[in-house]
Amino acid sequence: MSEENNKLGRGLSSLFSSNNSNEKENLKHINISQIIPNKDQPRKKFNQKELEELSESIKAQGILQPIVVRKKADNSFEIIAGERRWRAAQIAGLHEVPTIVKQLSDSQVLQAALIENIQRENLNPVEEAKAYKSILSGNEISSENLSKIIGKSRSHISNIVRLLELDPKILEFIESGKLSMGHARALIGAPDAINLAKEIIDKKLSVRDAEKNTSKYKKSKNLNKTNKTNKDPNIIDLEKELSEKIGLKTSIQFNDQGSSGSITLFYSDLEQLDEIMKRLKK
Repeated sequence: MSEENNKLGRGLSSLFSSNNSNEKENLKHINISQIIPNKDQPRKKFNQKELEELSESIKAQGILQPIVVRKKADNSFEIIAGERRWRAAQIAGLHEVPTIVKQLSDSQVLQAALIENIQRENLNPVEEAKAYKSILSGNEISSENLSKIIGKSRSHISNIVRLLELDPKILEFIESGKLSMGHARALIGAPDAINLAKEIIDKKLSVRDAEKNTSKYKKSKNLNKTNKTNKDPNIIDLEKELSEKIGLKTSIQFNDQGSSGSITLFYSDLEQLDEIMKRLKK
């Protein structure tokens, strides 16, 4: 990890540390009207009932954990962490809230908001995927370093970002809780995925059943593609035999003379790639 990312990791850790000696110096009570939400906050949906329950707790005990903010040029304060508390404080009728003012870059703010939500398990898979993609697309941090900072595996990050390949309607099903991440992963690459998703919901299929259901369509799709290439039937049989042996889709290609060629193995996630590498090393 580079020195810059090391500093970033330490900075994010201190953001959520309750033992930071500078916090008392930075602690301020700010008028609630001066505080604005972060437009890039990963979490987009807030449960109204939970907010009302939190507001009752705030009325009884106050805000026990300060809201973390950064000062903007127009003398407003943008939330870095604690938007739920800020929203609940408004419901509770508070005029001021305790805050800790931090100086962070846009990238650090996004990562800090992501970490807070992940630590509290508040993000749905689509929100989490969009947050990862936003951070990685900034090119300021690699997937390996992001994995270390947030405590999630690289394969988890890769798999969840792939959900964004699905149709927006399916993403709505995930956000509303009608489909789990396991169901959604089974739909990636499946033809007519929206109708398959509706079938999963209507029939209340398990993830295993959904995987079996979609695999039939994926095999049919792959078979149609193979037929269109007019590939030698003997090569197709070899591909099928090899696929069954190793449990992965394979493709065998010969050059025009038929004297040499290549074998391609297809994997769907990093876990499968790790398994391939283990087998090759043996």
